[in-house]
Amino acid sequence: MWALAQVVSQGGSDLHVAVNAPPRIRLHGALEDLPSTVPWTPEKMEGALHSIMTPAQRDTFEEHLELDFAFTLSAESRFRVNVYQQRGNLGAAFRLIPTEIKPLGDLGVPASVSRFATLARGLVLVTGPTGSGKSTTLAGLIDLVNRTRTDHIVTVEDPIEFMHENKKSLINQREVGSDTHSFANALKHVLRQDPDVILIGELRDLETISVALTAAETGHLVFATLHTQSAGQTIDRVIDVFPPHQQGQVRAQLASTLQGVVCQTLIPRASGGGRAVATEILVANAAIGNLIREGKTFQIPSALQAGRELGMHTLDQHLADLVNHGVITHQAAMEKAQDTENLRQLIHRAESNGQMAGAGMNGSF
Repeated sequence: MWALAQVVSQGGSDLHVAVNAPPRIRLHGALEDLPSTVPWTPEKMEGALHSIMTPAQRDTFEEHLELDFAFTLSAESRFRVNVYQQRGNLGAAFRLIPTEIKPLGDLGVPASVSRFATLARGLVLVTGPTGSGKSTTLAGLIDLVNRTRTDHIVTVEDPIEFMHENKKSLINQREVGSDTHSFANALKHVLRQDPDVILIGELRDLETISVALTAAETGHLVFATLHTQSAGQTIDRVIDVFPPHQQGQVRAQLASTLQGVVCQTLIPRASGGGRAVATEILVANAAIGNLIREGKTFQIPSALQAGRELGMHTLDQHLADLVNHGVITHQAAMEKAQDTENLRQLIHRAESNGQMAGAGMNGSF
């Protein structure tokens, strides 16, 4: 409990515990040992982790040697927990889940993303590597729907992270493991629950992706996540999951249902305080639909560069904006760039020791 409390008090994002090592927390993207701690023995590890697991959760772990669940430390602090086994010993990773659902503008997410919460139907994908703030952005989108529309929202998550209250909308959140046996089982029946908006925690397999496309095609607004790092890669990943003989049909399906892709990553701020979000935004239009249908996803970056008036941009364009406003350093941007030469051409600010926080880009995760 002390180690988890340190994550909260120090403003960290994660806690890692492993046998024969002291607990470590992640601060602004880097791991640091907790002060005044000693390596945990196997006995201490087992006792600590068993103390926060229910008997049913312990049985599940013994059977599968993997366990995901949410743990509440206090009214203001919840963690997403993954317990695992390595070299015969227990280990765990804890991710702090913010209890406050921030508006998208406060996160530094571009204003064009808010439009996705106004759509009547279609598929919106929020993507990025682990720890890039996907869940936080999705929570902001769902909260915007919840505050502005009189809809029925159903979420399927593993585990439930942000806890939503009913506002204008009615929201039901289902957790894999405790409320349903699997994503596939929940999604088989979700269309019979009269939803207007569906949130799928992660598109993990062909069956889940297929149901998501069908739901979007039949008049529902579907939000979901993927672990991809560009809009083109996201589209290819969805299509490549299917066998070759179905891919033509899936391209047509995706071309007609995809409404937007938000790819994001977090980058340390030049000031040293927190991390800024950098995004790549795709907003579906006829040109994007044709590229998907014809299998020309390699041309999508050019379409994004040409679509700034619609709210589209590439990751490199946003990285350059952040550098030009003094939010992040040249070096940090180069480490995340998709095309370093293109990024150099987009940056107009000379490298300097004094960095300023750019107006309109102060959101942080």
